[in-house]
Amino acid sequence: MKNLKRTIAIVCGGDSSEHDVSMRSAQGLYSFFDKERYDIYIVDVKGQDWHVDFQNGQTAPIDKNDFSFMKDGKVVMFDYAYITIHGQPGENGPMQGYFDLVHVPYSTSGVLIEAMTFDKYVLNNYLRGFGINVADSILLRRGDSYDMKAIEKRLGMPVFVKPAADGSSFGVSKVKNADQLAPALRVAFMESNEVMIEGFLDGTEISQGIYKTKEKTVVLPATEVVSADEFFDYDAKYNGKVQEITPARLSPETTKKVAETTSRIYDILHANGIIRIDYIITKDKDGNDKVCMLEINTTPGMTATSFIPQQVRAAGLDIKDVLTDIVENQF
Repeated sequence: MKNLKRTIAIVCGGDSSEHDVSMRSAQGLYSFFDKERYDIYIVDVKGQDWHVDFQNGQTAPIDKNDFSFMKDGKVVMFDYAYITIHGQPGENGPMQGYFDLVHVPYSTSGVLIEAMTFDKYVLNNYLRGFGINVADSILLRRGDSYDMKAIEKRLGMPVFVKPAADGSSFGVSKVKNADQLAPALRVAFMESNEVMIEGFLDGTEISQGIYKTKEKTVVLPATEVVSADEFFDYDAKYNGKVQEITPARLSPETTKKVAETTSRIYDILHANGIIRIDYIITKDKDGNDKVCMLEINTTPGMTATSFIPQQVRAAGLDIKDVLTDIVENQF
């Protein structure tokens, strides 16, 4: 009898500094998926080397012509790709373009939205046009000249210097005076050819996951991020130097406002699958909470301790059912 289970690829790895983080997310997803319903394989992508990692330690190369592989002398075709590459090429559009060409549905948004959400400067200026609050920022490209005093006059101090197109807080620096700007730019340019200098927002950092299907909208409880470091950098994120409080300690009014903003951004982008939006809750001149978007993660971390699984548990949901919702929404 023909196997009626869908065959799913968890696509991980990638070519960025976040390769190892992605591999951990893939293992998390493998443990979460409903294996009675799906046949699950981990596909490791790095440069031109694409292969299936079997649970017994063996591998099989992927045929990139149709995204298939050989197992026990038979060709295995994938029905669906769950992309969990953090960084290039899975979070900035190329992988989505490939799957469009070979007609394999996938878990993220399409090429344009992936490319745009990966570029923080482009995303901020796009969403600002829809009335979303974002920090003021300046873009520098490799080789551009800049005036430190003009930057300080426009954005004030401190500022954040970050790669315009990267994730996981690699290459990010908090700059407290103009003298620190040049070394911070050198660090950021090691990760990206474009660097964003962003005005500092003083407030409470939170992160909120969301997904939508044809039948429902699921806005997950927000997580409050309290870092022991100056800010929520890579070390804080992955080496435990942070307190994560779910649900976030917000007033009912602000909780509602954040959820509404998250849902609206999802719709503006015509997003797909689970995304996670990071915010800073600041105060306006009257002392009221103001929701300011920081960035959007379209392939958020999926280890057992990552934000999304935390938020799913806090919502009283089962991550296995959430993943099933996301996959089945495209069939």
